[in-house]
Amino acid sequence: MACVTPISVLLILSFFQCKTLFSTILASGQEDIKDALRLHNILWATKNDSRVILSWSNNLTKEETRKYTVKYILIYKFFNTTKEKKERLEEKEKIIHLKLHSGFNAKVKTQLFAKETEDIIKESDWTEFTYKAPAVYIQNLSCIIYNISFFNCTWNIKAEAPEDIQIFTSYRHVGKVFACQKYIKNARKKNIGCNMREIHFQPSRKINLNITVRNLKNGSRGLSYYKAFTPQTIEKLNPPINISVSLENRSIKIHWKPPPTIGSARKKCFLYQVKITDHKIVNVTAENYKYSFHKPEKKCAAQVRVKKEICIANKIWSEWSEPVFIHDEKTVDILLLSLSLLCSLVFLGGLMIYACRRYRCLEVITTNKNKKRYAQHL
Repeated sequence: MACVTPISVLLILSFFQCKTLFSTILASGQEDIKDALRLHNILWATKNDSRVILSWSNNLTKEETRKYTVKYILIYKFFNTTKEKKERLEEKEKIIHLKLHSGFNAKVKTQLFAKETEDIIKESDWTEFTYKAPAVYIQNLSCIIYNISFFNCTWNIKAEAPEDIQIFTSYRHVGKVFACQKYIKNARKKNIGCNMREIHFQPSRKINLNITVRNLKNGSRGLSYYKAFTPQTIEKLNPPINISVSLENRSIKIHWKPPPTIGSARKKCFLYQVKITDHKIVNVTAENYKYSFHKPEKKCAAQVRVKKEICIANKIWSEWSEPVFIHDEKTVDILLLSLSLLCSLVFLGGLMIYACRRYRCLEVITTNKNKKRYAQHL
């Protein structure tokens, strides 16, 4: 005890000395306070289902927080990813959704700014934190909505997953919970997907998918994973409908209509791609495409596909429409055929007129008619 007491007293005296020095600097109105007390942060995490609440505190005094604007820079990156997320916050916490990630690395820096000029006055060093989540046994989760009311999700089970586990899923939408209607199984009879149909989606309300891992050996409920989707972002549209082709002045004009959708059906919401045989695929925002040609091709077919692009970001293209044939071995250009037919008719008409004049066909017919009338008169 005799050895500990002097050390404790020295630590207390050093603390009060630093505090007095810092207060003196503040009272003097000096802006550069970087060398007073070293600013630092403390980080901790709280698990809440699939969310982690990352919190932190610092050693700022009440006088500092009153006199300056305090902001925090947070950078975090999930395990097995390369993309960092950077945010500037005014709160001392951040809710991070794990989804199917097994953890993350994070670091926080505190900064003080002058309220009048927004000049930086003081900042801390980076304080790093690593959060390791419980093991995640599934990967490559993918969900799509198709045919307006069908919902399909698939996933893979990792090789290191215990043999006795089984995967179950449900989802919450518009305040209601729905269990999976039909599971997709692999060769080991493990659930690797779920099919659901006749579901009514509200485009602006999220779908919250819940995946639960259970141990079949002891019947215990294991881990749960959560992932949220906005319906319109995972909708796979059907191909465009009512596709027709017309020929106009040595140009092919393709017309179509957009397919039904669970979200907005405004024209500006759709992005189309047109594919014509042996030609480059082109992006189109209108409901038609005009393609000029100089020489009829031996075989030519047009196809169209669609996705949502403008109103909401969607990366899923529809399938290509059935091909509409413009030319093949048995068809010819309608314009050329019409022109040839017209020329033939004009030629035959002219030939007949020439022949009649040459052999006086009309005069013979007129003479015969006059003789018959004269005979009847007598």
